[in-house]
Amino acid sequence: MSKIQFKPGTMLYPVPAVMVSCSDGEGNYNIITIAWTGIICSDPPMLYISVRPERYSYEMIKNTKEFVINLPNKKLCKALDFCGVKSGRDVNKFQYLNLTPEKSNYVNAPSIGEAPVNLECKVRDIISLGSHDMFIGEIVGVSVEEKLMDEKQKLHLSKADLICYNHGEYWSLDEALGFFGYSIRKKAKIKRERD
Repeated sequence: MSKIQFKPGTMLYPVPAVMVSCSDGEGNYNIITIAWTGIICSDPPMLYISVRPERYSYEMIKNTKEFVINLPNKKLCKALDFCGVKSGRDVNKFQYLNLTPEKSNYVNAPSIGEAPVNLECKVRDIISLGSHDMFIGEIVGVSVEEKLMDEKQKLHLSKADLICYNHGEYWSLDEALGFFGYSIRKKAKIKRERD
């Protein structure tokens, strides 16, 4: 396979594209779109978001040490993009986009009511990296739409119509290609069929 060399850059794609909601603690809310995010620890459950210091939400998150990651679905794709290109200094994004700022259970930052999944986070650390500062957040609460749960209380995120960001474009996640551990199970099944 022939390849060409690129300069070092942010080529780890696809990545989640999430809507981070925050508050200044005085009743003013904002939503920022973040693609530099991911899980960094499972016990305790922690994740990170990287935010440029000049962004409007940066001071809100830094001062309150709280935020909510809202996982967007296909219906929220335009709102997701809008929250990434418009500043909260100029527009109230909740009002403009007709989104519902719901009271969160464990943090004072609002959750986005229309998002199928909300991860409430408390900042544990802030690391300055260069263009962005990394907020390490502990996940202290998770809310999911009831319709994503089955009768045995198993969560089915595949029914949430979640989306991702892939090198400048938003993509849907429509097709499952396997499941965790399927490569091992597949081999075991083939071996049993041969016996």
